[in-house]
Amino acid sequence: MKTILYVTDYSMNSVAALKYAHEMATHMETRLVITHVFDKPNEMGAVGTDEPSPNLGQNAFRVHRSKLEGFCEEHLDSGYQDTLLQIEPAENKSVVKGIIEVATKWHAYLIVMGMKGGSAFREILMGSTTKQLIEQGPCPILSIPTGTSYRLPKTIVYATDFEEEDVYAIRKLAEMAEKFRALIKVVHISTEEEYKGEMQMEWFKEMLLQKVVYERMDFEVLFSNDIFESLRRYIGEEYADLIVMLEREKVGFVNKWFRQDLVKKMESYGKVPLLSMRGSNHQLFYFKSAL
Repeated sequence: MKTILYVTDYSMNSVAALKYAHEMATHMETRLVITHVFDKPNEMGAVGTDEPSPNLGQNAFRVHRSKLEGFCEEHLDSGYQDTLLQIEPAENKSVVKGIIEVATKWHAYLIVMGMKGGSAFREILMGSTTKQLIEQGPCPILSIPTGTSYRLPKTIVYATDFEEEDVYAIRKLAEMAEKFRALIKVVHISTEEEYKGEMQMEWFKEMLLQKVVYERMDFEVLFSNDIFESLRRYIGEEYADLIVMLEREKVGFVNKWFRQDLVKKMESYGKVPLLSMRGSNHQLFYFKSAL
């Protein structure tokens, strides 16, 4: 059975992500695995003893399982009793490694996390846990802004830099979009100096349509010297339900579009869920192949 993995730190920032993940899993009839990664040595310090207990590990798992159950019961109400919901705390000194272990075990096609204070863009650029998961994890990361309510994704904005990696990413994205009958808006924002933007888009569109079979796609080139403002306005005008970004190894979209002078602006704009994919190893969604 297909699986969505939701990760929490028990904070209020992660509540919206929990509700979003649950609604999404219910709509798609997939399993929802809920996890929190804890460090056993910290548990030792928490009980005020320097002596290791033979039952410490078991006790820590019981404590966090109970805490996760309480967190779900509080914020999901009756939805907590859903038979497709699984509670699985994980012990690891590395939060990232712990999450990856759980995601790999369950063949998760998507990891859902809360977006702290609208800072997911900064985290992706500045090397936080989110970025490490994008770089190392087996599947894409969906970051949910605080206060976001789930709605069926009908319009997905994918910002392209005309890279070959974009083609593969959009092909995988189309598998998810098909489940929602969503429209994928492929957009590129060119500065005035990039006068060949429209020509590049035609070339990219032709190449993409040879490799991606999905009817509900639109293509658009915008010209602006204020790339952030144009993207922000475009997202609002198109009533985007989801933004998709591709993390790249080489210089491309992230380095060119989200330079340091734009980071502060993006930090304050965390109003739409952000799906982050990695281009280096072609992450899979497992929509068609997962068991």
